[in-house]
Amino acid sequence: MLATQNVTMRYGGRTLFEGVTVTFNPGNRYGLTGPNGAGKSTFVKILSGELDPQTGHVQRPKRLGMLRQDQFAFDLFRVVDTVIMGNKRLWEALQERDALYLKGDLDDDDGMRLGELEGLVAEEDGYTAEADAAVLLSGLDIPEDLFERPMHELQGGQKVRVLLAQALFGRPPALLLDEPTNHLDLESIHWLADFLSHYEGTVIVISHDRHFLNQVCTHIADIDYQTIIQYTGGYDAMVVQKTQVRSRVEADNAQREKKIEQLKDFIARFAAGTRSTQVASRKKEVERLAPTELARSNIQRPYLRFEVKRPSGKVVLEAENVSRAYDDKVVIKSFTANILRGEKIAVVGRNGSGKTTLVDTLVNSLNGGGKLRWGHETHIGYFAQDYRPSIPKGITAFDWLRLIDGQAGVEAVRGLLGQMLFKGDEAFKPTEALSGGESARLMFCKLMLEKPNILVLDEPTNHLDLEAVIALGQALEKYEGTLLLVTHDEDLLSTVATRVWSVGDKPGQVLDYTGSYDDFVNSRA
Repeated sequence: MLATQNVTMRYGGRTLFEGVTVTFNPGNRYGLTGPNGAGKSTFVKILSGELDPQTGHVQRPKRLGMLRQDQFAFDLFRVVDTVIMGNKRLWEALQERDALYLKGDLDDDDGMRLGELEGLVAEEDGYTAEADAAVLLSGLDIPEDLFERPMHELQGGQKVRVLLAQALFGRPPALLLDEPTNHLDLESIHWLADFLSHYEGTVIVISHDRHFLNQVCTHIADIDYQTIIQYTGGYDAMVVQKTQVRSRVEADNAQREKKIEQLKDFIARFAAGTRSTQVASRKKEVERLAPTELARSNIQRPYLRFEVKRPSGKVVLEAENVSRAYDDKVVIKSFTANILRGEKIAVVGRNGSGKTTLVDTLVNSLNGGGKLRWGHETHIGYFAQDYRPSIPKGITAFDWLRLIDGQAGVEAVRGLLGQMLFKGDEAFKPTEALSGGESARLMFCKLMLEKPNILVLDEPTNHLDLEAVIALGQALEKYEGTLLLVTHDEDLLSTVATRVWSVGDKPGQVLDYTGSYDDFVNSRA
């Protein structure tokens, strides 16, 4: 059983949640939702015991699986050992057992202890631990030749997948997963969704991937109104239920307020007359009909709109036999394609297949062979996967946008920042003090200010909350220019794409498919 009783958490004068009493039942899979800063990660830390609530208490099982965010904590350990550490009881027993065997001459106490440890290892499936860890690692696309390597030799994305395998190892009765799909490609996300859908314990997952939440979750635990409310179904079902509940309360309040006005009118007309009994009765009725107090939602919805200052020519890009290699590794080989104005191309493929290399090659005209010709009046707005270096330090967000477009007025820039949730003095934050989500929103301000006729977006959703991802999808759907989009968000792909480039099915190959993303998936199936 995983449950909280009257849990409260405040930071300074800000309340994240207050008096939260909620139960997470075995067999259910809960999506923990809420905007950035609502307290999702804080609540998960409270559930795990990493953080104590200011009031209340938590009931939890003896063992929890948790996705850890510290990628460097296990650098000195083998990959397979890092996974097995997910079962702390088993790992400690294995370490103690191995130390006894190394001791050599064992006395009677050592022999007794060794017997106990062997029993504990058997009880925790320790004799198949490495094989079980290998299954998880393979499912998460970690190559077998890395299993015995130390963690420090892995790339950042690979480390995240190993830590995810650690959380899943041994099928603990409850799993706490904070953004498990970050740094995973679509195939790994599909594997994880299938794994969790068959998981028999309790799952609590934070994710900004709406498709993933809809696919995996049986319930949503939504942090809003300074509390946590559970809804049955996936994310989309929660949005409908939440809207219906609030609409019913608002409609009921409107009816109550109308009736109260009628009663107050009667009281005002006859207060000094002979109908004192009726007046007193109506005063009591006014008190009884007091409207239900509606707490203020902490959800903030950004507004994105990408305009085109001048349209490009009909042919946007001609690529002929374009290639790119790193040392002796060919990443893109003899790629040929034409892009026409208004096309929206999704670039998909496994991690490391060359998606970023492809768009970087096209945008920056870098190649090891072939020809690239951008069309007439093309103006590119580029959101790079690592966009932070493109935001200068030592300047405020407001001043940087003014430098980008010197003709944009103060009110226009402030309005743009307000659309992207930079309220009041937040517009004058130093750029080096911005969080990942704030930096991403500032980059979108830049793109909206520039009004390019070509948008190239490489993993634009990594630091956005669900509300912002949905707003981005709506903006891209309405965008009249040409789009190149790299993302693992399937809802975004399904909403936007009119053409798909699949990278790395074979080394260096880019498969060009004309049609929607859903049609592309069906064609491959």
